[in-house]
Amino acid sequence: MTTITDATGRTERAGHFREDALLTVEDLHCSFKTSSGTVNAVRGVSFDVLPGETLGLVGESGCGKTTTGRAVLQLPPGRSGSIRFDGRELAGLPRRELRSIRGDVQMIFQDPLSSFNPRRKVVDIVAEGLEVQGVPRSEIPGRVAEALGQVGLSTEMVGDRRPHEFSGGQCQRISIARASLDVSVQARVLNVLLDIRERNGLSLVFVSHDLAVVRVVSDRIAVMCRGRIVEIGDADLVYGNPAHPYTRKLLDAVPVMDEAERPYAGGWSPTPVDDTWRTKDHDLVEVEPGHYAALGPETTTGPVPAGRTRKGA
Repeated sequence: MTTITDATGRTERAGHFREDALLTVEDLHCSFKTSSGTVNAVRGVSFDVLPGETLGLVGESGCGKTTTGRAVLQLPPGRSGSIRFDGRELAGLPRRELRSIRGDVQMIFQDPLSSFNPRRKVVDIVAEGLEVQGVPRSEIPGRVAEALGQVGLSTEMVGDRRPHEFSGGQCQRISIARASLDVSVQARVLNVLLDIRERNGLSLVFVSHDLAVVRVVSDRIAVMCRGRIVEIGDADLVYGNPAHPYTRKLLDAVPVMDEAERPYAGGWSPTPVDDTWRTKDHDLVEVEPGHYAALGPETTTGPVPAGRTRKGA
């Protein structure tokens, strides 16, 4: 289970949980059987998302980001753990009851074209979710037109065309339109997401390996490594004072014109945690208010940016 250890060594329920969260994922475990044995893809992941907030879930390929996202929607469900949306427990919910909440929890796929039925017209694809939920037929055309308009498209532009007749960016926007009816990433797609979030009060879990993109859209950041969260906190804190060695490695991989542009440039030193973090799980500790990292209770981080103080300092 993901826990927080304070300065006295006392361990309790994860301290980064907040009482007014819309989505709360606690101690999520996901595993898969393969020809080589059981793979534990997600191991004790815990996080929450407030109404209207965006959580960026980042990490290298294979760290468990996508599996975590799918498990939140029960596609498929995790092996164990709690997933609460708007106070309702989703884990173990019967399929019929899960269907009833699909209008409030949707997924925008990384490769939108592969998630579309190539034989169906785009207007029918966008309308499909409404049909499944039993929305009156007379209301569907208007809601489809409104959703397409929000992402910079129109029913006239879409016409009778099918998914393969659109560019990758247009398919991504169609995917967003399909999801928004129920409540390579370009700058325009990001702007569409931000605009729809503001307009509809959406909460987002944004899954990516690109920290530069995640920073643009996220209020908070959760960094995953080896199936666990190794750092979580407000985006400015995680970017400005990366406390875990793995987070530093990810940020170092982000291209910049000048090294001095990095927010932690000048005086930052690697955390004195030994290399066991690559193979051994450490508990999350509070590095500073609103910022936690899996370093173990005995660990301190490098210099804190000017104007901040570290817990216990």
